[in-house]
Amino acid sequence: MTKRRDSTMKIGFIGLGIMGKPMAGHLVAHGHTVKAFDLNQKATEALAAQGAIACTSSKDAAYESDVIITMLPKAAHVESALFAENGVVEGAKPGAIVIDMSSISPVETKKIAAELKTHHLRMMDAPVSGGEPKAVDGTLAIMAGGEEEAFQEVLPLLECMGTNIVLVGAVGSGTTAKLANQVMVNVNIAAMSEAFILAAKAGIDLPKMYEAIRSGLAGSAVLDAKAPLIFERNFVAGGRIDINAKDLTNVLNTAKELEVDMPLSDRVLSMFNELITDGKASDDHGGLIQYYEKTAGTKVAAPVFEGK
Repeated sequence: MTKRRDSTMKIGFIGLGIMGKPMAGHLVAHGHTVKAFDLNQKATEALAAQGAIACTSSKDAAYESDVIITMLPKAAHVESALFAENGVVEGAKPGAIVIDMSSISPVETKKIAAELKTHHLRMMDAPVSGGEPKAVDGTLAIMAGGEEEAFQEVLPLLECMGTNIVLVGAVGSGTTAKLANQVMVNVNIAAMSEAFILAAKAGIDLPKMYEAIRSGLAGSAVLDAKAPLIFERNFVAGGRIDINAKDLTNVLNTAKELEVDMPLSDRVLSMFNELITDGKASDDHGGLIQYYEKTAGTKVAAPVFEGK
């Protein structure tokens, strides 16, 4: 996709974690004025070193901004950043657009949008997929929900952070699409882990098996992203187990409201919760392999893996 070359905008960016910091950095690099805030002052200072304006509150970040972006772990954090004392609604100008790029439930998204409307603020939900590597590369998939007019206004900003950007529908559609995405990603990781533990128990060469199957129907972006890391025992988080457990909890809560049975998601969530109990909450979700290793008494690893 060719990046648009529209005029620069004033942006408030709240949440500079694993994903938020590189995303905000791309906005700075594209010449936008970014007022950044995170409870972690060091993260705010690091982005200021790239050219952002360091802020001391969400209110400060929102002041005079055309667009306010939140990228936070949970709905409670989003609500606090927006509505608590020194929050966005105290500093934002009427008509500004709030883009929540967090992964929360559509029920929570619609509730937040309704509250923002009472403050004369527009909202879009635009969660992302691709993990830290694509956040760093600026190639995230972005699934948006909101009005077409607002989407067109913020599209140049989204194009700074992603390459596959789709307006799925009204507010809440983006978060719904993200829940569906998380089902496919995490169930895929579980299926991959199950296959690897079977092969490891049988004693075959796992990297060779990976090379044999990756171009067939079993091949996937998940397989290519996670298999090499699993073989290297590299569980440094691009997508943390506890965050993905939160996403699957949102999936099941939404499914309950819609009267949809989701046994695979339920099972994977229970595996994640067991790993969290075992102290693996901050591991990458590819670390789900450790659940299977524990039950099978076999480790999946390759002493030498040269990659793709």
